[in-house]
Amino acid sequence: MKNPNGYGTVVKLSGNRRNPYAVRKTVGFNEKGYPVYLNIGYAPTKPEGLIMLAEYNKDPYDIDTNKITLGELFELWKEKRMPKLGKSNQTGLRSAYKHIRKYENARYNEIKSYHMQDCVDNCGRSYSTQGTIKNLWAHLDHFAMELDIISKCYSDLVTCDPIPETKKVPFTDEEVRHIWSNQQLPWVDSLLFLLYTRFRITEFINIEIANVDLVDEIPSITGGIKTEAGKNRIVPIHSKILPIVQRRIEQSKSGYLFEFDGKQFKQGRYRSLWVDLMRQLGMNHTPHECRHTVRSRLDSAGGNKVCIDRIMGHKSKGTGERIYTHKTISELKDTIELLD
Repeated sequence: MKNPNGYGTVVKLSGNRRNPYAVRKTVGFNEKGYPVYLNIGYAPTKPEGLIMLAEYNKDPYDIDTNKITLGELFELWKEKRMPKLGKSNQTGLRSAYKHIRKYENARYNEIKSYHMQDCVDNCGRSYSTQGTIKNLWAHLDHFAMELDIISKCYSDLVTCDPIPETKKVPFTDEEVRHIWSNQQLPWVDSLLFLLYTRFRITEFINIEIANVDLVDEIPSITGGIKTEAGKNRIVPIHSKILPIVQRRIEQSKSGYLFEFDGKQFKQGRYRSLWVDLMRQLGMNHTPHECRHTVRSRLDSAGGNKVCIDRIMGHKSKGTGERIYTHKTISELKDTIELLD
C-alpha cells in the first residue's frame, strides 16, 4: 500500500550494511528540482523501518539530534515555523538561506559562531542582507534549542554592519508648490497622493478601492502592512487630494486605487515611472522621502505628536501616550489638514 502524501518512505540502500533501510521524508526541493530529504533513521528490515516512520509521524520532532544537518533543520523549520511569519519576512529569509547553504550538509550541532559570521562577512551585500542572514541564524538557533539539538545560541555572537545614518531629504515647500503647478504630467497625481498621506511605496501599490471610504463624513483609507502599529491603520484623506482619489476610483479596472495598464502596480514598474517623473520635474527624491516630508511638515506645523504617530503608523514613544491616549478620526483629520 502506498503511504499518504507527505508521510515519508522507507528505501533500501545499496551495499552490505548493518541497517540497509533508510527512513526518510521529503521536506522540500532544491533549486534544481531535486528532493531534499530529512533522514529520520536507519533500520535492519523494512518492517522495522515502517515502524520507525510511524513513530516519527506520531511525534515529528523525534529526530536524531546528533545527526540533523543545517539543510534538514532549515527544511523542518520552514515547514513548522516559517508560515507563522509575515510574507515579506519569509521571502527575505528564504533568500538569506542562499548565503548559508555552503554549510547545509554540516551537522547543525557542529556549526559555531565563526561559521555563521563567515556567511555574514562574505555575502558581499549591504547591511540589510547581512541583518537578514543574522536573523535567519537566530531563527534556526532558537528552533534547534526547542528540539534540544544545541544548548547555546551561537547566533547571539554574530555581528553585521550597522544601519547607516539616513540621508533622506524631505521635499521643500517650494518643490511641493512646483509639483502642484505641474499636474498635467503623467503620474504627478501619485506623487501628490504620497505627499499628503503616510504610505510607503509597498503599501501604496496595494491600496484596494474596497479599503477607501468616501461615504463617511470623514473620507479615509485603511491601509498599511509593515508594522503592528501601521497595519490596517485608518488614514484620513486630505481635502486637497480627495479629487485625485475620486478620479482614480472612477478610472480603476483592477480594483486597486493606483494601477498600470488596468493591472496592479509592480513596485519595479512604479519606481521606473518615478525616475522619469523626477527627471521631468527637475528633482532628485525617492518615494520614501514623501514619508519624511509628511512627518517633517506636520511637525513644523505643530501637529499633535500622538496624532502624527497614528497617521505615520508609528508607536508613540511614551508609555502613557501609547496606552492611554486615544485619538478620534476627526482629530487625525485635523492633523492631516495641517499639510496644507
